[in-house]
Amino acid sequence: MSDENFEEIVAPELRGLSSEEVAQRLADGLTNAYAGPTTKSVGQIVAEHTFTLFNGVNLVLAGLVAITGAWRNLSYTVVVFANLFIGVFQEIRSKRTIDRLSILAERPVVIRRDGRDVCVSHEQVVLDDLLVLSRGDQIPADAVVVWGEAGVNESLLTGESRPVTKIEGSELMSGSFLDSGCIVARVTRVGADSYASRINAEAKYVKGAKSEIMSTLNMIIRWATWLLAPVGILLFLRTLQDGSTINQSILTTVAALVGMIPQGLVLLTSSVLAISTARLARKSVLIQQFYCIEMLARVDVLCLDKTGTITSGSMDFEKSVGVDGHDSSEVELAAAAIVHASAHDANETATALIRHAAEVGIVAPEPARAIGFSSARKYSGCVLADGRSLVMGAAQFVFSNGVPDSVSKALSQAGERARTLVVAECDGFDKDGNLIGLARPLGILSLSDHIRASAPETIAYFVDQGVTLNVISGDDPRTVSGIAAEAGVPDADKWVDASTLSTPEALKQAAMTYHVFGRVTPQQKRELVQALRLAGHTVAMTGDGVNDVLALREADCSVAMASGSDAARNVAEVVLVDNDFAHMPAVVAEGRRSINNLQRSASLFLVKTVFSAVLALLCALIPPYPFQPVQMSLISTAIIGFPSFVLALQPNHERIRGSFLGNVLARSMPGSIAVIFAVGLASGVLERFGLSRVEVSTVCVMLTCLVGFCLIVRISLPLDPLRCAMLAVVVGIVTFGCTVAGRFFEISPLNPTMAVSIASIGAVSLVIFNVLFNRGVRLASGDEGYENFIKAIENHDERRNDHGSNQLC
Repeated sequence: MSDENFEEIVAPELRGLSSEEVAQRLADGLTNAYAGPTTKSVGQIVAEHTFTLFNGVNLVLAGLVAITGAWRNLSYTVVVFANLFIGVFQEIRSKRTIDRLSILAERPVVIRRDGRDVCVSHEQVVLDDLLVLSRGDQIPADAVVVWGEAGVNESLLTGESRPVTKIEGSELMSGSFLDSGCIVARVTRVGADSYASRINAEAKYVKGAKSEIMSTLNMIIRWATWLLAPVGILLFLRTLQDGSTINQSILTTVAALVGMIPQGLVLLTSSVLAISTARLARKSVLIQQFYCIEMLARVDVLCLDKTGTITSGSMDFEKSVGVDGHDSSEVELAAAAIVHASAHDANETATALIRHAAEVGIVAPEPARAIGFSSARKYSGCVLADGRSLVMGAAQFVFSNGVPDSVSKALSQAGERARTLVVAECDGFDKDGNLIGLARPLGILSLSDHIRASAPETIAYFVDQGVTLNVISGDDPRTVSGIAAEAGVPDADKWVDASTLSTPEALKQAAMTYHVFGRVTPQQKRELVQALRLAGHTVAMTGDGVNDVLALREADCSVAMASGSDAARNVAEVVLVDNDFAHMPAVVAEGRRSINNLQRSASLFLVKTVFSAVLALLCALIPPYPFQPVQMSLISTAIIGFPSFVLALQPNHERIRGSFLGNVLARSMPGSIAVIFAVGLASGVLERFGLSRVEVSTVCVMLTCLVGFCLIVRISLPLDPLRCAMLAVVVGIVTFGCTVAGRFFEISPLNPTMAVSIASIGAVSLVIFNVLFNRGVRLASGDEGYENFIKAIENHDERRNDHGSNQLC
């Protein structure tokens, strides 16, 4: 808007703030500084990943090894540093991507100061500034209209996709957009006082990662940490009393304690999820938090925001119907002429009609005069070169003396989800654009929200996977129900108007009964998600607006569109960079691959954790402890680390069943018991047959590898060429470590007594392992008592650590 035009249409006193007034407001802090959620700083990210219980325990153990000067026994710390690097790198990468998206979304604001229009950033707007806004502009701060009228799209704030008419005196909410028209508005609230910022403030609490895997790992580390000090002290003193040197006692103790903490499992989890994150990034899916992949794979209720998820926000032409002897082609030609005349200020409705005209080859006649859409009049029109006047708009406004019966009948047959316009002829327009004479109907037009082409297929995928779908919107519930049904949402006819849910109890009951929710406020969206989670569901929420932020925060996994608000992007764990909801099945599939394979691989790691803890306790009473730290590195690499990574990266799209801890223990406990039996028997008996401690230690290493190899075979079934190759490599690593690299790993050459011991004890151990493994798998697949035992462990840990602290990542 030029200065000259402004002076003609706006009162002279509305020239905006003076430079002195602006300077005073800046000094008083009355600026529009952004007060919404922001991404973490690099320092915060590094600190969160560095100062964890996991890293602290390993740092203390590394310090003890350093005291002895046995530097090769520090090889296990490579795992710790690798885990730290992966976690920090991934989160910083996500932060930078989100920051770039926020910068790209910013647009300058036109304001009037000292009688001139100037462009400034959102943060430079001050209280009482005059905003000069036109179609497509985002409102940077709460304001009140002082001149003009416009249609304002408040869907990012309220979920209501229909434009709201704003005239002089109307309030504008920050974060909404002008859909049509041009207005001047005075800023009334800035910064933290604005509507959008107040909603954002409610979402600024720290959201802990919701992850069964992370909770399980944290629980294991917590329990192991409680045992470390007493077991370590007892083992150190008992080993020292048994005649070992101080350094040897330290190394023996550290070997036992390192085995009790599953460093490799933490690294494997971070690595697998990092690889999944990289794979999804290639599909334009940004993962901001590793563990959300797991939660999305476990989701059984998906709450969809209609606008931006099922629909694109634009309109589609549906049909035209002629009345009173006119055919549909006349209606469409008249509509094309009207929208063509005001094409420079086309809103979504006009854009849909222009697109339809181009698709069917309608050539609009040139207008002599254009009557632009007015949100006050509710119609637009034009005068053609031949003098014919046409009008299009809402029926009750076009026909001021009552809607004709023929038009009412056509409108009633249009369908609940359709947006309808009437097209008519009139005698003309006065200088203010008001109709002259009575309008004569030509027919009606039906338009609808544009459903994304990929939405039905994506929704069908979730239905097939047994996921319950709920559609939540600020729109009229009947309209939402029609759109949901067309997109393929089951039970879309079960809808409720959330404005009628006046009590928390009514809302909780509705959450269990209905699948389509209309007229939902931001607070109600959050309460719906809370109600579903309290009922035991794992809930994912999609959204793109400020009105979705509270629910996104509350969900187990939140998904935002990159085209949405900064707040939604910043608080969501998953961001669809190209705004395509069709990527969601890929995210779920990737999560299932990761979690199912991690459950299988984690059993290898927990074998070492359990047998290390039990052996440490036994050896604190009856020394010596049979392993050195460097030997544990060989076992960890050959029997745990390498096969775990191979198995964790293979395809696996099975549904996730049971708890992570239950599935892992069912497979790891048999291995742990077999190793404890084998190693306990060997270390307690073989010295009496003349074997040295180094030779006994060697036998214990080989027995552990034998049981571990059997476990790898069982969890790898059915075998394929890659898994057979993996087994061959495992045998090769153990053979190399026990022969060529035997001196480095403190492995003694085999003698007949050692060979016989390995064969006899190993055979009994494998029988024990296979019997227990078969029993464990049966228990995990359906024994109620076993599941209750696992749940009791998990619930006890949750009560001690409310909401879970993010100790690992």
